[in-house]
Amino acid sequence: MIRIDLITGFLGSGKTTFLRYYAKYLLDTGVRLCILENDFGAINVDRVLLQDLLGDNCGMEMIVGGDGLEAHQRRMRTKLIAMAMSGYERVIVEPSGIFDVDELFDLLYEEPIDRWYEMGNVLTVLDTGLADKMTDEADYLLASQCACAGRLILSRTQLYDAGRQRAVIDHVNAAMEKIGSKRRFSLGQDVETKDWEDLSSEDLERLSRSGFLRDSYVKQSVIEDGHFASLFCFYLELPEESLREKISRIFHDPACGGVLRIKGYMHTTEDRWIQINATGEATEISACDPAENVLIVIGENMDKTALKQYLPVR
Repeated sequence: MIRIDLITGFLGSGKTTFLRYYAKYLLDTGVRLCILENDFGAINVDRVLLQDLLGDNCGMEMIVGGDGLEAHQRRMRTKLIAMAMSGYERVIVEPSGIFDVDELFDLLYEEPIDRWYEMGNVLTVLDTGLADKMTDEADYLLASQCACAGRLILSRTQLYDAGRQRAVIDHVNAAMEKIGSKRRFSLGQDVETKDWEDLSSEDLERLSRSGFLRDSYVKQSVIEDGHFASLFCFYLELPEESLREKISRIFHDPACGGVLRIKGYMHTTEDRWIQINATGEATEISACDPAENVLIVIGENMDKTALKQYLPVR
């Protein structure tokens, strides 16, 4: 049976960065694996960050959304069947931060998927700097992604003290209570707090045996009802500081709606390619190789007219 590891987590938590550490460890053990990138919206930009992992023992497939749950599930089913035929020993699924974990579990019980695959681990990446206040819909997604986790993995712990780490776990536990789950997390037991740069091969081997749980909670249809959406901005070319200012203003302008994340790539007027990864708490901009020039804005009940004051979204 091919083991599937699900690396999930809310928007901007650092899933792709953690996936790099985890996949490199598995490849070093000789495992032949495939990474399945599964994004919310019509374009996947995170794939660029994983290109250097690809080779004889590592493949990558992509699924994009944007046209309904049924079509998305059909594409995922088709990809899983194709990967099973390709001789992979392990599959790592990295979905968007807007993802229903049960979608994958349900597929694993279907014919013919159940003949080839078994769930290995659910690892949920949690940003230590997560906003203290979130909407009920966002808290639902956060809690549902944590509910099945074999282990929570805190990101950016090097930037925060132990008090902040406890606060974000308290937030998760409060969100779990809101959705009717009896599960609770605590630091030192089912939460990994190490700086990822300090993770040893022994640590990663332990994480590769984290497993998963099937928790019980009250299901909600926050994805299907259109509460969350993604908008796109193509071929933008601005000075880097101008882009940084526009992003900051978007997150602080209530007229734009509940913008949760802005990510992508842009060619600046200074003739420099940059990668953008922004949330309401931090904006990270770094140099990168030439890529598809696109920014993706993801959020709740966003107002396209207000956003167009800052970026030509569509």
